[in-house]
Amino acid sequence: MKAIYVRDLTREEETELEKGLRSASAFTVRRCQILLKSAREKLSASEIATHLYCSDQAVRQAIHAFHEQGLVCLEEGSHAREDPDTAFDDDGAQWLKNTVHQSPRNFGVERSLWRLQDLAELAYDYGYTDRVVALATISRALERVGVNWQRAKHWITSPDPHYEVKKNDATG
Repeated sequence: MKAIYVRDLTREEETELEKGLRSASAFTVRRCQILLKSAREKLSASEIATHLYCSDQAVRQAIHAFHEQGLVCLEEGSHAREDPDTAFDDDGAQWLKNTVHQSPRNFGVERSLWRLQDLAELAYDYGYTDRVVALATISRALERVGVNWQRAKHWITSPDPHYEVKKNDATG
């Protein structure tokens, strides 16, 4: 792997990195330490990592971030996902909503109540997802289309073909 170093620093950049060493943010302090060591001592990523007790990858990421963003890289960014959860498009989410309103047995699942795992496997089998997704993904997709999972699990259905008529007679 080719060694990576910080480019020559301007006086302003060096001053900001020096100030960053006294920051309350551990992230900022570490980034400043990495960048100053690389710029001043021209140490390799593995040498800096050894001196600062961090990983080679952390050093490389700091240097790349500095080259791409400048001093902005000293501010810790969000750890939230950058891409929205796209496992289910609108059609897939609608299919999921329609599916939970039916008996699992209609889909070859030998249960009377749906489990999130069953829905995840079925969505994959039917091609609505490219993998068996996490249960939280199924739950979020259901929530997105207005289905409360706690209620969805307990819908009462019957194999009796006259169930709807009998239910309407009993409930009005």
